[in-house]
Formats: sequence, structure tokens, C-alpha cells
Amino acid sequence: METKREKFKELAEKRVNNALKNIQLIGNLSNTNNYEYSEEEVSKIFKTLKEELQTAEARFKISGKKGKFKL
Repeated sequence: METKREKFKELAEKRVNNALKNIQLIGNLSNTNNYEYSEEEVSKIFKTLKEELQTAEARFKISGKKGKFKL
């Protein structure tokens, strides 16, 4: 039977590798021979990616603090 730790590692590796591949594909959009874009559009893409990454990181930090409230 697979442990929670083993399942986490398996899924984390798959998901991070998929994310890296998709980020590389976003980088391919910079090729002006194939695509046309504005600086505003580029800023919006990276702002959104950064925000989502910050949200995901915060979920890891918050999840470890549940149930520890004291008065």
C-alpha cells in the first residue's frame, strides 16, 4: 500500500514537471515570427502566474497552522 508521503512525492513530481513544461510553452509565445502581442498582455500573463504561485505557496504555509489557535 502506498503511503501518503509516497503519493505526495509521486504527484508533486508529475505536477511540477507538467507546470515546467507549460511554462516553457508560454515562453515559446515570445517568438515574434509566429505571434504578435502587447507588453500589457505579457504583463497580465506573468502577473497571473505569480499570483497563482503565491496562492499555492500560502496554502502550504497555512495548512500547517490549522488547529493551533489559543487565547
